[in-house]
Amino acid sequence: MVSERAWADAEIIWDFHQMHHEPRPCSVAVGLGSHDLGVADTTVDLYRRGMAPLIVFTGATSRTTQARMPRGEAAHYRERALELGVPPAAVLVEPRATNTGENIRFTRALLEKRAIEVESVLLVSKPYEERRAYATARKLWPEVEFISASTPMTLPRYVDSVGDSRLVIDMLVGALQRLTLYPKQGFMVALPVPDDVLAAYERLCADGFTSRLARTTVS
Repeated sequence: MVSERAWADAEIIWDFHQMHHEPRPCSVAVGLGSHDLGVADTTVDLYRRGMAPLIVFTGATSRTTQARMPRGEAAHYRERALELGVPPAAVLVEPRATNTGENIRFTRALLEKRAIEVESVLLVSKPYEERRAYATARKLWPEVEFISASTPMTLPRYVDSVGDSRLVIDMLVGALQRLTLYPKQGFMVALPVPDDVLAAYERLCADGFTSRLARTTVS
């Protein structure tokens, strides 16, 4: 059972994780692989709206996606895009990345190899991964402008889609911890975290929402 206070704290963190960028036309749309096919759907929607002439889906498989996406997250995303009517020539696949840093580095290498000029990237992720993906991309591809995007969704709706409120809050807490931890390890740029967000994070940690925290000793 999640208390009313914990829900309020989770809402604060949920809202903070989203960058609240206004989508605008970019050189390419990059959909970050995960278990969530909604990322592919949102990327396709942005493509149809003229926000990018080209899509790159990036991601291998992970422990949580191997059974559902045996051909790899990016490959399944591409198949979804083709089902939705995107021309095959407009969708590239980067099939090797196993984390957000690799998503960015390998996508950059793929586009450079194809001599595709990139000035801006529409970075599409799960809602609570927007800020983390943005901070990672800014670190690894600093000369490019990034616009963050995700499926417009409330926290209750996302919880319903996952079916486990405690797991979702654990993921929100873990993502926030990485925003404070990873810049010190050189994985992403540092972004300011408001005091009310940190306070909500600390209360949720004290309430035991800690299953997705990273070990602080990891280099």
